[in-house]
Amino acid sequence: MIYTSPHSNLSSVLGTSPEDIDTRNQGSDRILLMAIIILMIFGVLAVYSSIAFFAQSNETSAFALVVRHMVKLGIAFFVMLIASKVNYHTLAKFSRIGMVLSLFMLVLVLLFGTEQFGAKRWLNLGGFSFQPSTVATVALLLHVSVLLSEKQEYIKDFKKAFVPVMFWVTVTCGLIGIEDFSSAGILMSICLVMMFIGRVSVIQLGSMVAIAILGGTLLLSQSTNRQDRVHQYMEQIKNIETGKFLTGSGYQAQQAHIAIAKGELMGVGIGKSSQRDFLPAPYNDFIFAIIAEEYGMMGAMALIVLFSLILIRGVVYIARKAEDTLGSLLAIGCTLTIVLYGFVNASVASGLLPVTGLPMPFVSYGGTSMMFAGLMVGILLNISKHDRDRRQLFYG
Repeated sequence: MIYTSPHSNLSSVLGTSPEDIDTRNQGSDRILLMAIIILMIFGVLAVYSSIAFFAQSNETSAFALVVRHMVKLGIAFFVMLIASKVNYHTLAKFSRIGMVLSLFMLVLVLLFGTEQFGAKRWLNLGGFSFQPSTVATVALLLHVSVLLSEKQEYIKDFKKAFVPVMFWVTVTCGLIGIEDFSSAGILMSICLVMMFIGRVSVIQLGSMVAIAILGGTLLLSQSTNRQDRVHQYMEQIKNIETGKFLTGSGYQAQQAHIAIAKGELMGVGIGKSSQRDFLPAPYNDFIFAIIAEEYGMMGAMALIVLFSLILIRGVVYIARKAEDTLGSLLAIGCTLTIVLYGFVNASVASGLLPVTGLPMPFVSYGGTSMMFAGLMVGILLNISKHDRDRRQLFYG
């Protein structure tokens, strides 16, 4: 039944069909877009402040590195705009191909990957270096969304529904976890949330959680570096030893805490950070500490508010109002990935979580991760164009 209202003849007045109005006149979520742009501006200022010591050590200028960062941001923004124009249903058609290619690249990085900062996460192809884990993350979110939406009629069936989803999730997260434990843990958690929202049986989800715990324990036991980080984190909770300010496994966390403490409420001022000379990777893993030092607690909270706003727009508005199950699940997956990375980065710098090495989306200095974060935001913007409530205006 057609919805009757004073605007029920809108399509005839404009001379267009309901489909044309839905895809052509309805814009993307502007609040989400503005939040991302503000994050990018925040990131440029923070990178410029934190990268000076790194630039001096590598005999280059901070300005040159900031320009490089801005170019990468520009590429990420361009990717975001392109993705926002491509219907997410079109992307869904290539989800299986994307998964196969992602798994192939994850195997390649284990065999021929380039080691940086003690981890073999980068793959160098023709002079272009990137992290296959970021590619696999987007591919898995898309494919899990497709599988869950396609199998809704028999979603409780263990063999037809649960096993296919579990296979792709466990294999992908397992391969990522060999070299990037924290990314694999976040991705596994997001997939579990998507499966829960996708009406997968709680009992089946319980078995998935058991597999995740078992796999995580195994990966943790195989790495002394990961064990040291967990041990240091537990010691940090029980007793902060002053001797570890200068040496020891707690050096990174301690320096981040000093930076946050120096910032107090209003900060020491833009570009006046002193801890950037002591913090390892202040432009990436610990950029939140530099922001807290220079902008104070007010600046740090503003950053958290921005990520919270992205969470609200992505889940409460875009996912809830998406025109179908695929759009809802994909919106939830993309939103949680961006927001959790931001929250984890801030939590590590604040001492709430062990050191993980995860960047803050659109704020940390980076390349591959930033471009694929832009891709996920573009997908979110495209989903927001297809509003279920607006379609019901014409279809009833």
